[in-house]
Amino acid sequence: MIALASDHGGYDLKCQVIRYLEEKGMAYRDFGCYGKESCDYPDFAKPAAEAVASGECEKGVVICTTGIGISIVANKVKGIRCALCGDVVSARLTREHNDANMLAMGAGIVGPNLAMGILETFLNTPFSGEEKHVRRVGKIQ
Repeated sequence: MIALASDHGGYDLKCQVIRYLEEKGMAYRDFGCYGKESCDYPDFAKPAAEAVASGECEKGVVICTTGIGISIVANKVKGIRCALCGDVVSARLTREHNDANMLAMGAGIVGPNLAMGILETFLNTPFSGEEKHVRRVGKIQ
């Protein structure tokens, strides 16, 4: 299951992520927000990150206008490795090298086509399991 969260600035892109997940038959839990009214991203990002950290959800995707604030909130939760990605290469490498369990995107930074490529890459790229990367992720923990 994929945990989802956004603020008003990321709401439209989150809706596109939901459509992508539904088309792929992937389960998700939407932690909000649920509209375009101004809101505070920590109220939604923290519960989504907690669901990933607890194992309730396998991975998470959080979206705000820049992706910065919402990624900071997610990374405050113990056990979360949230990567802010604006390109497909970063999405691939953060999974292969960092075993990132959450993806942050900036809806005002990446367009919908690029965002779907980033999402697909993040969700479908496994952790490499290479000893050096296992060691480094262990040091993060």
